[in-house]
Amino acid sequence: MREYRPPTEPYLTEVYADDTLLVFDKPSGLLSVPGRDPAHADSLASRSQEKYPGAMTVHRLDMDTSGLVIMACHPIAHRLLSQQFQERQVEKIYYARVWGELEEESGEIDLPLICDWPNRPRQKVDFEVGKPSLTRWERVAAGGGFSLVRLKPVTGRSHQLRVHLQAIGHPILGDPFYAHPQALAAAPRLLLHATELSCTHPNTGERLHFTSAPDIATFHMDSGL
Repeated sequence: MREYRPPTEPYLTEVYADDTLLVFDKPSGLLSVPGRDPAHADSLASRSQEKYPGAMTVHRLDMDTSGLVIMACHPIAHRLLSQQFQERQVEKIYYARVWGELEEESGEIDLPLICDWPNRPRQKVDFEVGKPSLTRWERVAAGGGFSLVRLKPVTGRSHQLRVHLQAIGHPILGDPFYAHPQALAAAPRLLLHATELSCTHPNTGERLHFTSAPDIATFHMDSGL
């Protein structure tokens, strides 16, 4: 297992806060919730609870994935927000830099996924017992042997985007679980970022939309890649 060295600067990036919900921008390398090992106690949840003692986790991002995360301020908000996730009423958009140049402008990846138990926490495609999993993608730019893609997960399986892209031959750069050696060495971290998140405010019914731009230097967004 890799040594856990969560980034501390910035310590906590707050995107939005009211008395019902909170939105944070999680850095790559920080757990969403504490792990069982005391060495893994530092997390987005524990940091947010230092400022907002009642904060409750609604959903998670992988440790290596960066971007937007919603938390609830109290149990009623937690129940209502969790229901939105379960009913697929929350819209999420990710950006990723992947190995290879995608030829098509857009497409879908419809491959059932299940935990690869002997190799936890890895997931795998399994057509017999895997759970239905669907990802829609758009090519934003391609060149130099890489592509920048916009991803919309319709389902929310663990590692879904990472496994789906690996399965079609375009692993995300810097992925320690699914990238081949060349793709792993091509980036200093997993180049997957949760850039947009939309949900309905549990109290007001207003549709909220949050954004977080990927790190320009890391994703090479300034050159289109």
